[in-house]
Amino acid sequence: MAHGSDSNDTTYKSPSPGSRPNSSDDVKKVMRREKNRIAAQKSRMRQTQKADSLHLESENLEKENAALRKEVKQLTEEAKYLSSVLSSHEPLCTGLAPQTPDLLYSPHHSSYHQPHIAVPHY
Repeated sequence: MAHGSDSNDTTYKSPSPGSRPNSSDDVKKVMRREKNRIAAQKSRMRQTQKADSLHLESENLEKENAALRKEVKQLTEEAKYLSSVLSSHEPLCTGLAPQTPDLLYSPHHSSYHQPHIAVPHY
């Protein structure tokens, strides 16, 4: 059965608008309700502000993600380009002795290969 649908219900019912509370208990109830109403209003406002803040953060992260994806794409293209430049240069390079790829790029053997082409620095 729904609450308040029985005419014999003895639970507290709010006073009609315009009636004044006549006891200290009624005053306390009214004050408590008003205090609760204000607290609920503040809570809803905080919740709305948090949702707005999260929405803005989400939009900013989406923009940052898009910029980072674009940078990854550019760096991948640059790496492919530099790899192709290196691949076309290696057969022509007379400064290289036949070596395994591990030794070719080892920092300890850098004297075997001096740069012969200008590579743009990014």
